[in-house]
Amino acid sequence: MSARSPSPSSSATSDISGDGEWLDIENDEESITIVSLLDSQTFSGWAEMLEYCKQRYDFDLIATIKSLQLDFHGAVKLVNFIRSKVRDQQSLQGNLTLADFQDDGYFKPVLENDALIMSLDEILDSELVKAEAATSQLDNSREELLAQKQALEAELESVRSQFSNYRLAVQETLDRRWGDDTEPNPPKPAADGEDRGNYYFESYASNEIHETMLKDTVRTDAYRDFIYNNKHLIKGKVVLDIGCGTGILSMFCAKAGASRVIAVDKSDILKKAAENIFNNGLSDIITCVKGAIEDVKLPVDEVDIIVSEWMGYCLLYEAMLPSVLYARDRYLKPDGLLIPSSATLWIAPVQDTDYMSEHISYWRDVYGFDMKAMQEGIFDEIRVEALPKSSLCGEPYPFKTLDLHTIKPQDLSFTASYESRLLRPQDGLDGFLIWFDNFFATSRDEPMPEPDMTPDVWAKAKQGNVAFTTGPSGIVTHWKQGLLLVPPENPPSTSVTPEVISGQITFAALEENARALRVDVTCSARGQSAGGQEEKNWSWKLV
Repeated sequence: MSARSPSPSSSATSDISGDGEWLDIENDEESITIVSLLDSQTFSGWAEMLEYCKQRYDFDLIATIKSLQLDFHGAVKLVNFIRSKVRDQQSLQGNLTLADFQDDGYFKPVLENDALIMSLDEILDSELVKAEAATSQLDNSREELLAQKQALEAELESVRSQFSNYRLAVQETLDRRWGDDTEPNPPKPAADGEDRGNYYFESYASNEIHETMLKDTVRTDAYRDFIYNNKHLIKGKVVLDIGCGTGILSMFCAKAGASRVIAVDKSDILKKAAENIFNNGLSDIITCVKGAIEDVKLPVDEVDIIVSEWMGYCLLYEAMLPSVLYARDRYLKPDGLLIPSSATLWIAPVQDTDYMSEHISYWRDVYGFDMKAMQEGIFDEIRVEALPKSSLCGEPYPFKTLDLHTIKPQDLSFTASYESRLLRPQDGLDGFLIWFDNFFATSRDEPMPEPDMTPDVWAKAKQGNVAFTTGPSGIVTHWKQGLLLVPPENPPSTSVTPEVISGQITFAALEENARALRVDVTCSARGQSAGGQEEKNWSWKLV
């Protein structure tokens, strides 16, 4: 798009009087035409054009110049950058930064004789700019006061919670001392080694674990993309972030337009989350609440959306999902949304000679010494590894889909069937690989993904959908996969490889540690050579 050069409304004329004297020459005042920044509309003055852009496109040039602290040269580059975007029919991103137009090539005018650029000196010296600066300063002061108020309220809530816990502990001590234990069902004493949750929450107080999760772009990008690409779902809503960690998901939601976000975490990381939120000017939207979601009192009775990154190794390790389900039943509106909305668990048989040689048989010859003692228990625990797709020797099978809007806590301990057609000849089964896919739906009325639906297919099925996999066919995530190694047969089997293996897989929490996981697998074979083979049973722990 190019601008026409402004032309005088009338040409200068001259004449000679009858007596030969020159008459006075009069020029009409030259008019200017200013082309809109964002379309081809023209105006006779810059103020009218800027107001048009604010009303029509919600774009404030003066506010942008002030927020970026631009001088005349910076303003010239900004104008040409915006005009180049309009010319190329490209949309402007939400928040412009200096990096967007740092190229000196933006000094070259996009429009010939651009009257807006010629008016920049006048614009920068105008009362509008001065008024905008004063308003901005007032807004900043107001935001600082609100942030301080919010921080004090959060600190007060924390003190109240600590006092409440202290009072309860004192009362319980006095009850035991004076024999006044009148609870109808007093809690059962914890067994030796039981995880009361303290270690779990303390482990999330360090920076390293959060750095690992934030740098997992598959994980973090999925949440960001769903929230930012579906701002219409977030705008004006009350959001609950369970296990908020550094506050990243809460800040995503605040930036997407949530009217209020309540960030809950029992770990001491919440202190840093509150600082992160304050430093990013979001304390007037995000309220931090310290404690387990089952124990705290939220400042609202219900929420529109629950967002949480609750997934552990093999999906259910760490047992954080029951807390999300508690919050769903206690606080989520009947038509409220869970982010993410569902997950699918997969299993596949594994045969990887290189892995077994490097990590298992390795101990039988370490610099010439047999260290088989180091193999003790090596087949009893789930290993967290990132294996290549080539390690799979059979077709993956989706053995469990969790609809987070409807699943009950008791359903998280389950037994499911699986079946896998073997893909290649192999000299015995090395084990099984378990992973999960996560799905983000834009509505709780949206049909659940089919059990064998891949994240790519789901994401393309509807605008706004997001999904990712932690399996060997995708980018490695910090969850990797769960590797369940089976002990080698002794003596080795002489049977020919079967065509299909099948059985059942059981997920359950350990009795001695509710956050740990036990996985049991049965396996039987069928095919041309599988007759007569007995069913095999294995069990693993992830602690």
